[in-house]
Amino acid sequence: MNTVGHADANGLELRPFRGVRYVPERVGSLAAVTSPPYDVVVRPDGLLHLESADPHNIVRLILPQATTPAARNQQAADTLGNWLAEGILAPDAEPSLYIYEQYDGDILQRGIIGTLRLSEAAEGIVLPHEDVMPHVVEDRAALMRATSANLEPLLLTYRSDGDATGALGVIERTALRDPLLSTTTEDGFSHRLWSVTDPAEIAEIASDLARHQALIADGHHRWATNLRLRAEHPSPSAWDHGLVLLVDTARYPLRVRAIHRYLHRLPVADALAALGDSFRVRTIEGPLDHALDVLAGAAGKGNAFVLAGDGAFHLVDHPSPDLLARTVPADFPEAWRTLDATVLHATLLDHVWRIPDDPEHIAYIHDTAATVEKAERDGGTAVLMHPVREEVVRDLARQGVTMPRKSTSFGPKPATGLVLRSLDF
Repeated sequence: MNTVGHADANGLELRPFRGVRYVPERVGSLAAVTSPPYDVVVRPDGLLHLESADPHNIVRLILPQATTPAARNQQAADTLGNWLAEGILAPDAEPSLYIYEQYDGDILQRGIIGTLRLSEAAEGIVLPHEDVMPHVVEDRAALMRATSANLEPLLLTYRSDGDATGALGVIERTALRDPLLSTTTEDGFSHRLWSVTDPAEIAEIASDLARHQALIADGHHRWATNLRLRAEHPSPSAWDHGLVLLVDTARYPLRVRAIHRYLHRLPVADALAALGDSFRVRTIEGPLDHALDVLAGAAGKGNAFVLAGDGAFHLVDHPSPDLLARTVPADFPEAWRTLDATVLHATLLDHVWRIPDDPEHIAYIHDTAATVEKAERDGGTAVLMHPVREEVVRDLARQGVTMPRKSTSFGPKPATGLVLRSLDF
């Protein structure tokens, strides 16, 4: 297995762009038109909530509703065109990089939004750490083709030496100025956005970032989509770059959370029965927070999961070493072979439960309570996961090793709708 290269003078290349933003006077409030990233919106309840928050909520662009995929994408394109024509959205007067801040009292995160030159993983500049689902990439690509826009930024991380120079110095100085916009969303996060147009500051950022490589924290499918669309257009073109938020985790560490699985067609009783004596199974007391605390304690001693959906919580841990040896591919680093997500997919889903990894059988849900509620409501099984440490993710990515899809959820994620990129400007 080859280790990918490190970024050098041909490292991260972030360019200014003419951000497309909501005109505050034309919408009820900036908070009411924002949304979480498309794959975090809980459907249908969350979708309906966002649609009703404001007639111009960004969810109408990122998750358009119509009877066919083609109709949905055309609707998004028409809506975007109408909002631009009506002055609901408008491009900024000059190309900018944007400093973006999120704050909720416990966490402060700042980063830079710009358009990043796309690169393949083998170049060692932008490192993916998860596999992607082809049908999701095709769905996102069709939407981007129709709208000719990057509707929401990916979240990428890099690590500096922590000194307030270069990009970090520009971020800290800019945050002392009056922002372009400031709003607080219903999740309690305050958001502020500034533009950076000074050529000297843009050059300072560029010089610094050229020395770094980045890890995709959130947005693997959008990155894969960008690469597909780049391949469809002769270079040079606007499709050579994609919209990203770059966060220096040496200064602003992200939180890493798990993404849980919901198994549509597997009742909890059947899931437990199929385990036999290959795992230890213990029923643990609720509420959910207590079950997650027990999971955290068990996860520190080996692979562990909590199954829910029958009104109880079941800790599944201590997998049979013989079973793992038979089911987990051996030609990967130990850090990959011992991941909970690896054991879940290679051992439980593929071998014990024999469940194909497709949307008819598995849903990936970020919100823990929502996963349990869906399982209890619909009769399937919620598989609750414990998060992976960022250091493990970054180390595997540098080795060129991708984790099973939807293994991590980095955050806080940027709010969708504060700044867009139209490839027409």
